Amino acid sequence: MTKINLTKKDIVLSLNKKNGYSIAFTKRLVNDLINSMIETLKDDDLFLKNIGSFKKKEKKERIGRNPKTKEKFIITKRKVVIFTPSLKLKNKINSNV
Repeated sequence: MTKINLTKKDIVLSLNKKNGYSIAFTKRLVNDLINSMIETLKDDDLFLKNIGSFKKKEKKERIGRNPKTKEKFIITKRKVVIFTPSLKLKNKINSNV
């Protein structure tokens, strides 16, 4: 199984081919969608029907270690985003159709 990284450019080109919109319009559309998701996540969790949910989680400060040098350092507290796919998305991915 190979890992494929999907970039915004790939999404823009894919939507451009499927819908025939200009690349500039499609690029604005994708950027606006991503910015809208980010703004929503700043205030609250984000739920996308039939896709999944993005939830914020607060991580505490902890001690980390560099595996090469064994040097210890402090990892500051931070917020992370956790994605949980919907049941419908899981079923589509796991179906053999």
